[in-house]
Amino acid sequence: MTQYTGSVPVEDLHRWKPEATQRLLGYTIGISDEEWHQPSPLPGWSRAHLATHLARNADHLRLIAEAVDAGLPQPIAPSRAERLAELERGADRGGLELQIDLDTTAGALQKTIERLTHWDAPVRLRGKDWPLSVIPLARLHEVCIHHIDLDCEFGPDAVDPSAAAWLLRWVLDLLADADLPSLRVEADSLVAELGRGGDVRTVSGSDARLWAWLSGRLPASGVAGAEGLQPPLLS
Repeated sequence: MTQYTGSVPVEDLHRWKPEATQRLLGYTIGISDEEWHQPSPLPGWSRAHLATHLARNADHLRLIAEAVDAGLPQPIAPSRAERLAELERGADRGGLELQIDLDTTAGALQKTIERLTHWDAPVRLRGKDWPLSVIPLARLHEVCIHHIDLDCEFGPDAVDPSAAAWLLRWVLDLLADADLPSLRVEADSLVAELGRGGDVRTVSGSDARLWAWLSGRLPASGVAGAEGLQPPLLS
């Protein structure tokens, strides 16, 4: 168990994650082939790169969940080179193929999550140990953060406030060992300390805005006290 995440509300995530996924799919179905291959705000990535990444993330989380729930060893993640090669291949596809990939992989992951029962089983994600219950939370983060990256008039203020509270906890956990200045994070749902060294800066705002800012998707002007600070992009 980690410092901020606590007991993940799996039943709530059963609602938040599908809702966020359907909202994203509702936006992407209207993207033209030309728009899919235009640059996204994520440096070096088109919208087609983002769609491919989201689909492969769904596959990766599904395979982990299926293995752990069955008591089998967690599958080995592809190497960075393999991931990049697959990303480039996928980004060459047309809009219809991208949309189908997004839809079918998200649906397959959801079906797996609905069958899970061993929520306390250990998994390893992003180099850290977690309970299996973080799988839907990790996916919710991916869906919401890359929905912002798609640049489809979706921003952090559109995230469900209850879901945003857990997204913020997730990002605080991910950044627990990051090289950041000392921060006191004052959100709607919590107060936390992050970073190390030097004078402590207090940053405050809604859970959703602090989540997006700490993930590198919101400028410093979006939260109070963050002037001159911009965390790196987090996926």
